[in-house]
Amino acid sequence: MTDPTALNLPQADPLPAETQRYFDICTEKLGFVPNVLRAYAFDVAKLDAFTGMYNDLMLAPSGLSKLEREMVAVTVSAENRCFYCLVAHGAAVRQLSGDPALGEMIAMNYRVAPITPRQRAMLDFAVLMTRASATVSEADRQGLRDHGLSERDIFDLVAVAGFFNMSNRVASAIAMQPNPEYHAQARGPQG
Repeated sequence: MTDPTALNLPQADPLPAETQRYFDICTEKLGFVPNVLRAYAFDVAKLDAFTGMYNDLMLAPSGLSKLEREMVAVTVSAENRCFYCLVAHGAAVRQLSGDPALGEMIAMNYRVAPITPRQRAMLDFAVLMTRASATVSEADRQGLRDHGLSERDIFDLVAVAGFFNMSNRVASAIAMQPNPEYHAQARGPQG
């Protein structure tokens, strides 16, 4: 299997104390440090920028639930065929939804997933933005409003989809591999 960072960028050594604490928290909560963080750890400023944006988009208060944001991540990653993000965020969808099949359904074809009309509209918009962002029109944004999304919700949706479009391209271009632990997470009684 390919090295998680593919470019073999050396991790900053030693890691600043704050970064080491963050990695320790990851290990405590997840059981491992995600390879995406290790890949960025060659440059702590880049790592901090990445994690700051990720944490704000995916964990901060929003009109989009954490599950909905993860669903957007998987849908965008499926469109971009980003192996790393499909595996990592598919695991998050399984965990947040309690449904071991939902992550795969969204990864393979979100249109067959048992989701709400609002969520379907969000994922349709994320795909449109991923495929052809310059074609997004006021009618597309109005479609989201018609499903109850506020202007802030639309901005959050766009920001999450935009972030994963960037992240997918970086991960794919350096052949970043998902941590093996993601594959078994939240798969039912044993997960």
